[in-house]
Amino acid sequence: MQKSLLMIPGPVEVDPDVLEVMGRPTDGHTSSAFIETFGACLEGLRDVFAAPDGMPFVIAGSGTFAMELAVANLIEPGDRAVVVETGYFSWRMADVLTRHGAQVEQVGAEVGHAPSLEDVEAALKKGAKVLTVTHVDTSTGVCAPVKDYAALARRYNALVVVDGVCAVAGQEFRQTEWDVDVCLTGSQKALAVPPGLALVMARPRAIEAFKARKTPVASYYADWGLWLPIMQAYMDRKPAYFATPAVNLVAALAESVKQINAEGMEARWARHRRLSNAFKAGAAALGLDQIPVTEDLRAVTLTTLYFPEGVDGSLLKRISAAGVSLAGGLYPTIKTRYFRVGHMGVNGIGELLRTLSAIEQGLGVQSGAGVAAAQQEWLK
Repeated sequence: MQKSLLMIPGPVEVDPDVLEVMGRPTDGHTSSAFIETFGACLEGLRDVFAAPDGMPFVIAGSGTFAMELAVANLIEPGDRAVVVETGYFSWRMADVLTRHGAQVEQVGAEVGHAPSLEDVEAALKKGAKVLTVTHVDTSTGVCAPVKDYAALARRYNALVVVDGVCAVAGQEFRQTEWDVDVCLTGSQKALAVPPGLALVMARPRAIEAFKARKTPVASYYADWGLWLPIMQAYMDRKPAYFATPAVNLVAALAESVKQINAEGMEARWARHRRLSNAFKAGAAALGLDQIPVTEDLRAVTLTTLYFPEGVDGSLLKRISAAGVSLAGGLYPTIKTRYFRVGHMGVNGIGELLRTLSAIEQGLGVQSGAGVAAAQQEWLK
């Protein structure tokens, strides 16, 4: 039986070389081979995040753990946090902050929109230790203007935390240039590694804020103080132990990071943009409307599409029967009205054309208009 093509917004398809590395016999976490692998991986992630001055953390856990790892070390009870709300995962960040004692103000917008700079600034004017932004919210496909929000936060001396789970290594992101203090992601999205690793890149201002805390970090496992010497030791090519790393997953990540940096971030961002444009052109040719209301808000790592009038979620079953797995809706008020297509990591135009063909089959369209429009856009 042929494997269904995985085109959901994570986990994603994984390069065979990455899977081969992951399947090798497990090294000891203090062996010289693993120390070199992990050290090189951590250093390579600075290029992926475009953060030459960043401190990388790679720890066994999900993207949700990465969210906690990012903010638990910065927030103390009573600190004020402003959350830019663009969908389901912005709400999750607000929950994490609240559990760590933050006073949270969410700045929202209608579904498919991003909060205005004026509204975000009004919240920051009240004072805030942290501003959080979901770069690409996986529930809506909205890509937030991180660079603009970060510039506002700097004006009001707030630390900037970016949830890059559905963005890093696909959506253009320049952490140091945009002056973002902390960015987080998971291994299973545009990094194109199986699920299981939480990644955080923290820049000096965030590390300084952590060291200036007056109270202990509420989470033991997420405490930067316990992980900083471990990450530094691996980068110095020395053995260290706090908790056993996910050795095989780290090896897979190291292989993927090597591939990503061989491609180059400029080329990788451009490839994702080009693929996204092609897929969205194909979807438009099929009469499928997107959730983000304007082109500048549309992510390049996924596309969120409303079902056509008279069509419901059973469409996804028909697409699956055609050999492609897509994801249903997640945003509560429109959950039954749309579906989501991930196109990040190692996917190329062939996978996107196959996906559009499966959507056409699911819709009962015989013209091939979606595939043709995507090809035309790709060849421009």
